[in-house]
Amino acid sequence: MEFKDYYKIMGVARDATQDEIKRAYRKLARKYHPDVSKEADAEARFKELGEAHEVLKDAEKRAAYDQLGANYKGGQEFRPPPDWNAGFEFSGGGFAGGDAADYSDFFASLFGREFRAGGAGRASPHAKGEDHHAKVLIDLEDTYHGATRTITLRVPAVDTQGHVITRERVLNVTIPKGIRAGQHIRLSGQGSAGIGKGQAGDLYLEVEFRAHPLYRVDGRDLYLDLPVAPWEAALGATVKVPTLGGIVELKIPEGSGSGRKLRLKGRGIPGDPPGDCYVILAIALPPAENEAAKDFYRKMAQELNFNPRARMGV
Repeated sequence: MEFKDYYKIMGVARDATQDEIKRAYRKLARKYHPDVSKEADAEARFKELGEAHEVLKDAEKRAAYDQLGANYKGGQEFRPPPDWNAGFEFSGGGFAGGDAADYSDFFASLFGREFRAGGAGRASPHAKGEDHHAKVLIDLEDTYHGATRTITLRVPAVDTQGHVITRERVLNVTIPKGIRAGQHIRLSGQGSAGIGKGQAGDLYLEVEFRAHPLYRVDGRDLYLDLPVAPWEAALGATVKVPTLGGIVELKIPEGSGSGRKLRLKGRGIPGDPPGDCYVILAIALPPAENEAAKDFYRKMAQELNFNPRARMGV
């Protein structure tokens, strides 16, 4: 996917004020409007300008885009990093004149699912404030035990000179035991202030898990790759296995091979019912780092008459 430099498309500096962006768009939109322009690529340029303006005119989209673009190296195939937008607080301002389908794949990959459609202006003098949204990363241990964590969010805003800045917002958040990736924690009254006597909006924190050094997550189930010695797999053994709830013992059946999946019932993410922990066996070979070890491998090769590729006909 091609990275789009919205500042270059608009012909403005990266530190341009919001007013400068507005003026640049008006000038170029008149130049490339398909109804009046004689430029051969007017329609494509006009559409490209509209997309760039949709991002840069909005403090929230612009702040997120700036963070992403700061780490991009030109010439590379672009792919948004995982959870690139975690920690940003968005008010959900919606798309102008349509949704992400009207824009490029680049735009949709960044904003297609992250910005909620905003409502139209309210006629009532008293209305609830707008809800806010943010994605937060937590540890697997937090959902297994439940926890209270201090979370810092970045809130985009425009300063008095018209530049986009971000302010930090610190919250103490209770993480419910058993919450899954993709679920939300609702913080009542932490969104935008209400209009008149209207209540404040809410803040919805979408939960995602940080990468864990041991476990992979699928819903409530966990997957763990467990190294075992050749003799443990061949002869059977009882070994210790780390789980989120502590060390447990697991019986490895005789004759197990690499890739065999064993189940630890109820050892996944808590719930009703709780998830399971699936242990995937991976046979680890002792290194032949001295002559005694090498002689042992030579003896195995002679006495076992084992061909690991026999099923392949070779």
